[in-house]
Amino acid sequence: MNSTGNQGSAQDAPAATRPPSPTGADSVPGNLLDETAHGVAQIAAQFADTVDREARFPNEAIKAMREKHLLGAMIPKKSGGLGATLADIASACRIIGQGCSSSGMVFAMHQIQVACIVEHTQASAWHSVFVEQLVENQWLLASATSEDQVGGNLRRSRCAIEAQDGAFTLHKLTPTISYGAHADAILATARRDTAAASSEQVLVTLLKSATTLTRRSGWDTLGMRGTCSEGFTLDARGQVEQVFPVPFAQIAEQTMTPVSHILWAALWTGIANDAFLRAHCYFRGQAQNDNSGNSPAGRRIAETLALMQAIEGRVAGALRRQSNRRSECSWSETMANAAEINTLKTFVSTTALQVVHHAMMICGMAAYKNGTPFTLSRHLRDLYSAPLMINNDRVDVNTANLMLAQRPISQVK
Repeated sequence: MNSTGNQGSAQDAPAATRPPSPTGADSVPGNLLDETAHGVAQIAAQFADTVDREARFPNEAIKAMREKHLLGAMIPKKSGGLGATLADIASACRIIGQGCSSSGMVFAMHQIQVACIVEHTQASAWHSVFVEQLVENQWLLASATSEDQVGGNLRRSRCAIEAQDGAFTLHKLTPTISYGAHADAILATARRDTAAASSEQVLVTLLKSATTLTRRSGWDTLGMRGTCSEGFTLDARGQVEQVFPVPFAQIAEQTMTPVSHILWAALWTGIANDAFLRAHCYFRGQAQNDNSGNSPAGRRIAETLALMQAIEGRVAGALRRQSNRRSECSWSETMANAAEINTLKTFVSTTALQVVHHAMMICGMAAYKNGTPFTLSRHLRDLYSAPLMINNDRVDVNTANLMLAQRPISQVK
């Protein structure tokens, strides 16, 4: 992005549980994508502590993603991509997240934007060309959905598209744009026009060459420090063809919200699984030194395994439901799908933290101290972001409202 003011420089383990993925001409075998993700994860892990300590962008991991063509993985093969399924991408998020949380989060957030483009711009000639360029150049996509004075509500905007003679301008005050200074394009929400209500939103693709980001706030945080989610004033211009041809409400309901919660959950599973693996290694080492076989950590390791299995089951179930969703659902089905996606987010975000807590208790001071093979400080800090990304309290209120709107299937008389 162009820069003004004090903006920083801009740049021109086990696979996740998943249902079977198609391996025909339009998809890439999941195990092949997993192998590629493992290669990226190894590079990401080498720099994870430095990225965390310096709160810097994980350049090495993103470079590896580009070299291995992962940034265009979800693009259909007919457009030059790898044709990966959502389950394939979820597995890759988990694998990369085990190596470096921030790298995994950048990858997940990029793929959420790709999913929106793939699902909702088939009728857009401009986006067809954009997708081909994305694959060719392995462009990194960011998202600007948050905005000042809307209370964290994704479905409300204050800014608006101002169009004239086929061109538009957009001015938006954003509290955060994750890795915005490093992105090649940004997908932003805005009101359809200056006369539209705050809920009448569109999604628009903004090109780096026509966007100026002026930094408003830094990113010195507890965890997820490498995502570089700084606040910006965004000023952009472009052609009206860059606006998605369907309302944002439809994009959010059908794609952005479920894909976000699924890929975030997969990433959080990867972070938790790395903590579990460290605790398992520590437990085995301690058990070998305790001939009685009565290690006090035995109960905790068993409970942690059960928590991991529960998390993986929820992610796999959400993937199945999303892959089997119908283009037209009944009102009741739509409400049920939304409630399941909501509780996936709240369950995984809190349960992953429980896994790390158990792992800390199993490893003791070896986990509490930095610089040991069992250190878990970064895992704990990074996962504390999970309940805050779309605050769980807000998600629970939304789920409760969905339950109020639904009539119970049966009632005890």
